[in-house]
Amino acid sequence: MNDILLKNYSFIVHSVEFLAAITGLFVYKKYKYSNAKYFIWFLWYLSICDTLGVYSKYVKPDQFLNFLIGTLFQKNYWWATLFWGIGAILFYSFYYYKILKNKSSKRFLKLMAVCFFIFSATYIIFNIDEYFVRYLVPIDIFGALIIFSCTLLYFIETLNSDKILTFYRSLNFYISIAVFIWWLIITPLVFYDIYNSQRDWNFIFLKWQIYLFANTFMYSTFTFALIWCKPEND
Repeated sequence: MNDILLKNYSFIVHSVEFLAAITGLFVYKKYKYSNAKYFIWFLWYLSICDTLGVYSKYVKPDQFLNFLIGTLFQKNYWWATLFWGIGAILFYSFYYYKILKNKSSKRFLKLMAVCFFIFSATYIIFNIDEYFVRYLVPIDIFGALIIFSCTLLYFIETLNSDKILTFYRSLNFYISIAVFIWWLIITPLVFYDIYNSQRDWNFIFLKWQIYLFANTFMYSTFTFALIWCKPEND
């Protein structure tokens, strides 16, 4: 089982990512006049950036990126933090700002996003060495808080509106469920990143299994929702 996971982990993860992105492309016409079009663009952003992140596999003596050996860019932690740890959080802040109707909620998310960006930039500047060798736990935790805030504000607004009558056909509902559960599962793992070394393969395989389940669940939910749901009048 572990050998299969070792050989096929990246392929499976990238497959479910691109499946959601390609599905979004096919149904784009249905959503092009709604805020959902931004989410489809985001799926392609994730797929492309995640694919670029695999460059670190080719930073080996016998690979074409061997000239990066010994440099700050040998590992892809910096890239993952930039495009996902920061970029994805800022997108979700923007997306929920667009779909929420309550002005107080929108102002709160805007303030949180600005604070998060300033905090992330400042933290990286003062911890630049860590930025290239590991995931930055404070940024991940702050990002998770923003995600939970976004989704909870959306759920509260839905419960207090007529949307509750048709929530099961709402793309934003499935997006919120998927990202909430994904961050709920993944966030605790950042505290154990210190064990992510080749000296503890049991933890590495456990972490891969958790990520594989979480990613498959999230992107499969996105794929299903894009097909099943109807565009909302934004």
